[in-house]
Amino acid sequence: MSRPLAERLKALEEAADLSRGRSSAESVERAAAVVKRAGQRVAFSGDHTVVALAGATGSGKSTSFNAISGTEFASTGVRRPTTSQAMAVAWGSELPGDLLDWLDVKRRHLVPARRSSFANLVLLDLPDHDSTEADHRMTVDRLVPLVDMLIWVVDPQKYADAALHDRYLRPLAQYADVMIVVLNQSDRLRPAELNEAMTDLRRLLDAEGLKKARLMSMSALEGDGVPELREVLAAAVADKKAVGQRIAGDVTGAAAELQRELGTGRTPQLDRKQRAPLVEALADAAGVPVAVEGVREAWKLRGGLATGWPFVKWVAKLKPDPLRALRLDQGPKELSPTSLSRTSLPGASSVQRARLDRGLRELVDAAAAGLPRGWAGAVRTAARGHEALLMDRLDTAIAGADLELDRGTGWWSVVRALQWVLMLAVVAGVLWTLFMMFAPAMGLAGIPTVFWWGWPAQFVLLAGGVVGGLVLAGLSAVGVSIGARGKANRAERRLHEAIGKVADAELIAPVDAELDRHRRAVEAVRRAS
Repeated sequence: MSRPLAERLKALEEAADLSRGRSSAESVERAAAVVKRAGQRVAFSGDHTVVALAGATGSGKSTSFNAISGTEFASTGVRRPTTSQAMAVAWGSELPGDLLDWLDVKRRHLVPARRSSFANLVLLDLPDHDSTEADHRMTVDRLVPLVDMLIWVVDPQKYADAALHDRYLRPLAQYADVMIVVLNQSDRLRPAELNEAMTDLRRLLDAEGLKKARLMSMSALEGDGVPELREVLAAAVADKKAVGQRIAGDVTGAAAELQRELGTGRTPQLDRKQRAPLVEALADAAGVPVAVEGVREAWKLRGGLATGWPFVKWVAKLKPDPLRALRLDQGPKELSPTSLSRTSLPGASSVQRARLDRGLRELVDAAAAGLPRGWAGAVRTAARGHEALLMDRLDTAIAGADLELDRGTGWWSVVRALQWVLMLAVVAGVLWTLFMMFAPAMGLAGIPTVFWWGWPAQFVLLAGGVVGGLVLAGLSAVGVSIGARGKANRAERRLHEAIGKVADAELIAPVDAELDRHRRAVEAVRRAS
């Protein structure tokens, strides 16, 4: 087997593997069978050339067999065998037993020949292809795809028989290089009639795609044309190309059939513009808007607790943390190391699921546009293959997203420290005021009053602590609110990124892989062709 043919077989095998489950099972199995049969044929005595004589009842096929082989092994006329078995004659020093076993030809004969031009030739006599016996036709149908070269023996009366042309010749057009059509019984025709019959038969063969098929005339009884046919067979045995040409024809036919299954258009490209709306629909269905709002409210609550006026911020502690309620941004003690994180985000509504389904359908329809039905179905299956687990994957992605709530809180500590200083000032002012009020009763009269900026110092501490704490809390609330909006925006981007990764892994990557598979199958078929 030549290297180019071996590469074509490898490409056909690759195309069949890639097309399995997408193209029709018949086409895929036929291509796989070609690869398997080629390997077996070369393994079983690749030096031999197997030539089969086939023909209809009364065409003189067996007489032709005897004339070509120079033997009397084939029974003729009324002595034609009634069995469905083919017969083989081989030339050489020994029968190619493994090859004949593979062909399942039981009746076999050896013609000893060391230097014969037919050495390494195996000539088969097939049953009549139009026999009334079903076993005869089945034997012909089984052996025709296995032999290396075919000689169709036809007679002047039935050379245009539709059964021959429709069932055998036209479907075997890709094997024209290794096919010979012999018009037998030429002795029954006058030269003008023979020329007319040959011209008509040539026209029929050309119309059926068999322009490369050799056409010859012969009279097996008279011996006319027999030497020429023997020379053709001897040349085929000598150049050892028949096996490769027959296998090449098999590959061409199987590749053409797979090509039809793959379609004639180019493999579609996944429209990346449809990724954004799909991710948006996934995010909406997974509860990202709720999570983003939870980030905003949680930042406000935590910022308020950290920077609010200490005397009233205890009220805020009564409110539940929105993110903790959603099981987001949980602390180490709240996470179980032996289980997956799950959020408490609300499930997708029917409207959200419908929007998601529409986005996925539009993406898949665009990806499958122009593909044959089987491949388009594979693309849709790939896109929806993980649909049952999709919402769980989205929930896990949201639960594992870094919402960055532990960053940007440094100024909270400064404000908290200032609030504690102001709170201490208030406490000191209150205690100082009480002390000055009750000092005379405790016998401590005469303690002078300290003034700051014209006001009693204890009043300055008290008023300054209260006013300062409230003003600082108010300014901090503005800062916390601004920060909450920033955190919510960043969290939305992070969550969309997490959702996008799930979409890429669970939806887009499988579709891309299926399209790439079709692309590689098309390329493999091109190389096989």
